[in-house]
Amino acid sequence: MSAALQPAMSLEAFLDWEARQETRYEFDGFAPVAMNGGSWGHWAIQRNLMGVLIQGLRGHRCQPCGSGMKVRTANGIRYPGAFVVCSPIQPDADVVTDPVIVFEILSPSTSTIDHVDKNQEYRDTPSIQRYVVLEQSKPAATVFTREGTEWIGRLQIGDTILDLPEIGMTVKLHDL
Repeated sequence: MSAALQPAMSLEAFLDWEARQETRYEFDGFAPVAMNGGSWGHWAIQRNLMGVLIQGLRGHRCQPCGSGMKVRTANGIRYPGAFVVCSPIQPDADVVTDPVIVFEILSPSTSTIDHVDKNQEYRDTPSIQRYVVLEQSKPAATVFTREGTEWIGRLQIGDTILDLPEIGMTVKLHDL
């Protein structure tokens, strides 16, 4: 028995379709991907991260956004745990096309997607200068930065400082 292959969905078709759905979906460049609910630990890290970003960016031209806002990547649509955008955004916008820093919070079910698939999409999105993948089980992060034409990953563990020079901030990893 053979199954017919479905053609990839276009970005425009996805955005139109998703606007009519009750739940959120990401778009991997081919098809919708259902968003799972997060754990208490995930939510606590996201809450702490947003609090630190909101406080640190008060009065700054750059603004933090939470997971309720879509990000247009090189290949699709994502709902990161948080991100920072430094360009003006129209009040009626529901997609941001030029985030500068993106944060994802790992869970066992998203580890491969966050480390591989989203990493590639974020690397291929020119505006993104830094991608921070936060561990949920301990104070640790993998930080990917754009250095010239290279995309360099560094592991940070424990009592360390996340340097975010794109927005003139540092964050204690333990504070998240």
